[in-house]
Amino acid sequence: MQQLVYAVASKDIVFESFDGEAVVLDLSTGKYFGFSDSGSRIWEALSSGVAAHALVGQTAGGATIRLAELDGFISQLLEFGLLTPAADASAQPISGAFLAELAGTREPLKVDIHDDLADLIVVDPIHEVEEPLGWPAVKQAS
Repeated sequence: MQQLVYAVASKDIVFESFDGEAVVLDLSTGKYFGFSDSGSRIWEALSSGVAAHALVGQTAGGATIRLAELDGFISQLLEFGLLTPAADASAQPISGAFLAELAGTREPLKVDIHDDLADLIVVDPIHEVEEPLGWPAVKQAS
C-alpha cells in the first residue's frame, strides 16, 4: 500500500449513506457508484481519513479483509477518481461501533459504476438548496 491515508478526490464527489449503503456521485462526469455493504463501510472509513492498514485483518463480509483485497478495492476507488492519497493527513481512529458494523456486513468488498443517468446529471446537477424551500424552489411573482 503506497499511501495509508486517503481523502475524497474533489468537491465534485458527493456521497450519502442510505440504510447503511453508500452512494457516491461524481458531479463532473455524472457517474454514480454503488457499494456492497462491506464496501460502503470501507468507503466511509477511507473517505473520513481512517488509515488503510488499520482495516487489514478486520472482519467484513463474513471473512477477514486481506491486504491484496483491500489494495484492489482502493485501486478501483483511485482509478474512478473518488479518492486521492492524503500525504499530509494524520489518520483518524476507528471506533468500536464502526468495527461492529463492519463485522456485521454480509457481502464482499465491491463497487459498481453506473453511468445510465450521466447525461442528465451533467446537464442538471444536484443543487444545494435552502432547507425550507426544497428543490426545485419556485420563484414567487413580485
